[in-house]
Amino acid sequence: MSDAATLADERPRRRDAQATRGRILAAAKDRFGRLGYEGASLREIAAEAGADVALISRYFGGKEGLFTEALKASIQPDRVQAWDRATFARDVASMMADVHREEDRHQHFQFLLRAATSPTTAPLLNVAVQERFLAPIRDWLGGEDAQARARVLAAVFIGFLVERLIRGEPLRGRERDVFIERAAAAFQAVMSEG
Repeated sequence: MSDAATLADERPRRRDAQATRGRILAAAKDRFGRLGYEGASLREIAAEAGADVALISRYFGGKEGLFTEALKASIQPDRVQAWDRATFARDVASMMADVHREEDRHQHFQFLLRAATSPTTAPLLNVAVQERFLAPIRDWLGGEDAQARARVLAAVFIGFLVERLIRGEPLRGRERDVFIERAAAAFQAVMSEG
């Protein structure tokens, strides 16, 4: 082996802090989603991420900071900007008639539900939802009483998500057609200013 190869092997490998941070965040969303805030340990999160547990404190400031960042990563405000006002009600109603097979989104929703039911994390979720979900919806809706309408739209949307999660299978035939028609009307009613 050459001297250059030996030196390269002896030098510590350069760490990719962003990649490590991302792995920790992904592991945290998984653990918090499955076990809740109280049940998830930092040691297990670090092990799942293949990282030293001390890096959680360095990157996130501890368990609460990690949880807060995981919440923020689970609520993506930029999606609201892509909504098409003309087709939104029908698009969402059709989506709700189907079953979402994308495991990652299911995991995010489960994580948010667990956060909502814990006295420790519910206040953290409230802040994240206000900033990253309700504010963008309010801005997208605009007009009179936008904040109240955004809150109702979010509640209706979340209710449909829970129904779809519980149902576990797509609707078919006439039931699907009626569901889409009624759900679209509900979303349209919530969106309107009058």
